[in-house]
Amino acid sequence: MNPKSIIERRIRTAERGLVDLSHRIHAHPELAFQEIRASDWVAQHLSEAGFEVEHGCYGLPTAVRATVGSGPLHIAVCAEYDALPEIGHACGHNVIAAAAVGTGLGLAGLADDLGMKVTVLGTPAEEGGGGKVLMLEAGAFDGLDAAMMVHPAAVEMEAMPGSAVSMFDVSYRGTPAHAGAYPERGVNAADAMTVAQVAIGLMRQQTTSTDRIQGIVTEAGSAANIIPGASRGRWIVRSDTVEALPPLAARVQRCFEAGALATGCELSIAPLGPDYADMRPDARLLALYRANAEALGRTFPDLPGGAAVGAATDMGNVSHVVPAIHPMLGLDCAPAVNHQPEFTAACVTPAADRAVLDGAIAMAWTAADLAASPGDRIVTSDRKP
Repeated sequence: MNPKSIIERRIRTAERGLVDLSHRIHAHPELAFQEIRASDWVAQHLSEAGFEVEHGCYGLPTAVRATVGSGPLHIAVCAEYDALPEIGHACGHNVIAAAAVGTGLGLAGLADDLGMKVTVLGTPAEEGGGGKVLMLEAGAFDGLDAAMMVHPAAVEMEAMPGSAVSMFDVSYRGTPAHAGAYPERGVNAADAMTVAQVAIGLMRQQTTSTDRIQGIVTEAGSAANIIPGASRGRWIVRSDTVEALPPLAARVQRCFEAGALATGCELSIAPLGPDYADMRPDARLLALYRANAEALGRTFPDLPGGAAVGAATDMGNVSHVVPAIHPMLGLDCAPAVNHQPEFTAACVTPAADRAVLDGAIAMAWTAADLAASPGDRIVTSDRKP
């Protein structure tokens, strides 16, 4: 029997378990670095399929490494499983995790015959914290020929145009005082944050159309009759490329310095994790994946002007050193899009369940194509750090 037929049969036989995994992760959302149940469920599925599993590796308690096969071609499939605060799996990481496990199950019995080593990596904290970046630095992606993952979205896309991102906390320390009786004794930390926000708003007029600066104020006082002695916020700066990110981030930092200078507050800026690099998908690997996805009946619409501009992933950092892809699986749920409560609901629909299977089969078929065509194999040396 054709290897692709065997792969598809193995994955479709595992459908009930894969869909159950997706739904269980969805029903029990866990935030970055807290994905205890999700990582355990992923590890358990792969262990039962004959993978050699490490749970709690690379210095991360919720990271997973599961390996099968011993061939010269080494392929990694990434599973994400962290959720967002308040709105749960509004980015569909439950689908990502189940599809990655499905890919592993499809390849498990054929890896040696295909001359392949397959590693499923459970990667925590994509929504903030940069789990893949930390794992990359710890050697998780060393020696790989290719890495892949799939991600749900409102529409099908062969590649996510991922931006480079820097995330950080900002805090001001002033002096509280009675706002009515002794206002002259106060140093207003809320005003400092307001000055910074106004400066950023004006600065946006001189940024490129693909630059993004977003933030929330998480603290700005507790009572109207007390001059706020502390204010805090969380900010994200995005640019097209990792090279363009530092100059933009420096401009934003000067806006926060302006708030401190104007009010006399003390300023503190602390990174929320490593910067994310822009996603640079490998063209050869992407062409194989698209052909396999289309063979399953998935279609890739033309998206004028691009889509998901400003989205980011720590898979971008991986793509700078290992040939990698990050295609998007359409759930046909527009106008609901990622990071909305409506998208949370869309990630446990029949369309999402189908995406789990299609994503798993398409990735496993892509790995089989690489194994069957030595001339098309992608080697790590093709990439420059």
